[in-house]
Amino acid sequence: MKRQASNVKKQLLRVFETLRAQYGAPNWWPHESKWEIMVGAILTQNTSWTNVEKALANLKRAKCLEPSRLREIEIPVLTELIRSAGFTTRKPKRLKTLAEFLGREYGDVVETMRGGDLATQRAQLLALNGIGPETADAILLYAAEQPIFVVDAYTRRIFYRMGWVDETVPYAELQQLFMEHLPHNVALFNEFHALLVLHAKDTCTKRAPSCGKCPLNRMCAKRGVGD
Repeated sequence: MKRQASNVKKQLLRVFETLRAQYGAPNWWPHESKWEIMVGAILTQNTSWTNVEKALANLKRAKCLEPSRLREIEIPVLTELIRSAGFTTRKPKRLKTLAEFLGREYGDVVETMRGGDLATQRAQLLALNGIGPETADAILLYAAEQPIFVVDAYTRRIFYRMGWVDETVPYAELQQLFMEHLPHNVALFNEFHALLVLHAKDTCTKRAPSCGKCPLNRMCAKRGVGD
């Protein structure tokens, strides 16, 4: 559905404000350190957050959550610690690659990424094995506090059903919708993305969405619902 550019910002903010009124401030991403967010961004690939929490708890108990420890730990040991997160042949290597990157480029201090050149940092992350746009952008937004909007399957589902985009809209195109029409504000991007995730899990579910209780009901074209 084509929309006049002058109205897109207003409509996006209306969606945001409606979801915020429904769910309140989500205060996402839970963490004890910015590095924990980066680790979580790898662990959450293709699995639930419940499984990620188990893996993080195992790493903490083993005192292996620091970047230096992840670089030192043997792959078989790391594999067992994060087994709950699945993909055990890939994720241990990806975590080690990320730890090596942080040490090499930022001296193991995630906070030094703040205020850096966004395009450069994104290119650095995308060059790492196993890190795609969604993971890179989650790290940039939530850990490095860079103003970039994270989109995911939940975002695509909601805005497809609302009639804004095609079901197969590419990541970059969907991200551009937010980046072009919203203020580049870390807090706004953080909260908006988190609210969309909450809404997709609570109401706009993959199967049998609860349209009757949906706060976006009057704004939604309900594309694909009931097909």
